[in-house]
Amino acid sequence: METLTTEVEERRRRWRLLLGGDEADGVGCSLSDRDAAIDRALSALYDPTAPGGFSAKGERRGGSEGSAPNVARWLGDIRNYFPSSVVRVMQQDALERLNLKQMLLEPEMLAAVDPDVHLVATLIALKNVIPSRTRDTARQVVRQVVEDLQKRLANPTRQAIQGSLNKAVRNTRPRHNEIDWNRTIRANLRHYQPEYKTIIPETRIGYGRKRAALRDIVLCIDQSGSMATSVVYASVFGAVLASLPAVDTHMIVFDTSVVDLTEELHDPVELLFGAQLGGGTDINRALAYCQELVRRPQETVFVLISDLYEGGDRQQMLRRVANLVGAGVQFIALLALSDDGAPSYDHHNAEVLASLGVPAFACTPDQFPALMAAAIGRQDIGQWAAAQEIVTARRGA
Repeated sequence: METLTTEVEERRRRWRLLLGGDEADGVGCSLSDRDAAIDRALSALYDPTAPGGFSAKGERRGGSEGSAPNVARWLGDIRNYFPSSVVRVMQQDALERLNLKQMLLEPEMLAAVDPDVHLVATLIALKNVIPSRTRDTARQVVRQVVEDLQKRLANPTRQAIQGSLNKAVRNTRPRHNEIDWNRTIRANLRHYQPEYKTIIPETRIGYGRKRAALRDIVLCIDQSGSMATSVVYASVFGAVLASLPAVDTHMIVFDTSVVDLTEELHDPVELLFGAQLGGGTDINRALAYCQELVRRPQETVFVLISDLYEGGDRQQMLRRVANLVGAGVQFIALLALSDDGAPSYDHHNAEVLASLGVPAFACTPDQFPALMAAAIGRQDIGQWAAAQEIVTARRGA
């Protein structure tokens, strides 16, 4: 009897999701939170008159955001809720219904749009269904946005980080052949002895001892749909960091699987096309992989870019963070790396991370160079964020 009841309830649930709500809902079935989210994703595509649905032009009704960020987020949602075969069908339907097909099928139209980071996120999410004759144009659009971002962000990043590295490498206990006499004399002028016509070098400043890399940087990036723009910005910054010989940079992206894109850091466009926006989230699995990359904990800066909604083993994930912090890793949790404003995130996980000494906050691309400089300089990131008037997650009980 119980099995029969369960089968009936499941059938009613499926009919409710198929028919939609309001006047079409003739089954009287209440939806769980997850089913309600699935229903919204279906309605956005197949019921454009519903609140939050897309119009024929791909614009979301009842909102002020442009179509590109909404579509990118929606693409991530459907990958969360449906199997790959269904996702492919819904993406194809979206290309037809949201008027995206014309844009993606016609290289001339795609080349005529005003590209931005949200459009890039959408193109990357749709890369598997873009027609072959349009792929070159799509790649050119992505490259244009990436190059514009590099022009804007590369020099500030290099300057901020190089300045921090110069301070970190300063040798205050040099051997005789390592002394920088010009800087040492300037630093000790107050110790000039007139009777001896000489300076007592109370403070000695030396040239930094050369090493293959002064800092190791691990960028661990959540590529679920809600993090789409963060992935784009992180790819650009990863490429810039990889160009600095004084740091050794790794870039890892993850959903429920983990992909190491370090070898693609020389070309952020190829790196982006190697990402797969959308899907679930297994932070614990990503941290397990990244732990193997940490060879010098005291010299490692670990940046986790994620909204912290964990679909894997939450307790094990938090233990891994605690182990990394305990080993001396400078660990930072970025809830978003974008200009999109306050993100949605798992407040409980953020509070637990804060209690472990890991600051969790959102960061704009313009703030990221200074953040990395502060991390490389082993500054207190919580104090740095407060000085920038950035709100961080508060410690949990």
